[in-house]
Amino acid sequence: MAQERTGVVTMKGQGLTLTGQELRKGDQLPDVELLDTDLNTVRLADFAGKVLIIAAVPSLDTSVCSMEARRFNNEADKLGNDVQVLVVSMDLPFAQKRWAEEAGVRAIKMLSDHRDATFGREFGILLKGLRLLARSVFVADRSGKVQYVQIVPEVTDEPDYDTALNLARELVQEMAA
Repeated sequence: MAQERTGVVTMKGQGLTLTGQELRKGDQLPDVELLDTDLNTVRLADFAGKVLIIAAVPSLDTSVCSMEARRFNNEADKLGNDVQVLVVSMDLPFAQKRWAEEAGVRAIKMLSDHRDATFGREFGILLKGLRLLARSVFVADRSGKVQYVQIVPEVTDEPDYDTALNLARELVQEMAA
């Protein structure tokens, strides 16, 4: 039976239950399979050697998720080729593709966990009963080791962009040194 945690996340003040093993700083990224907007299977291991910023959002068709994905897209070009920004949701790949085209988003990679929710469970951010992902941000170094985890306490709030972005820049500088 999957691990469950309460008291971590709310939605409009209502407590929610997270399902899955909690991912912590120092853990190795689980090598889960996701679908890209063209229905191709993508593994997190496909990004080995890059610093990863992984932003999980409940649904791109909500205002906060849309703002978040747009913000990470705007920042992604400034981060250089050593950083890959991934935005993961339960939205169908077709919906992600439509959203990205309408929003003019091209610098980030949209990935869907809709098929079996493995990402949500392995990262410990699957919202029980809703089958959505809790808003969260993970930063991993080139070796796939988690260096930062933020599970946003109120799902309708935006994450701490600056901490994740600054850490990604620091990890790239460490690589160059």
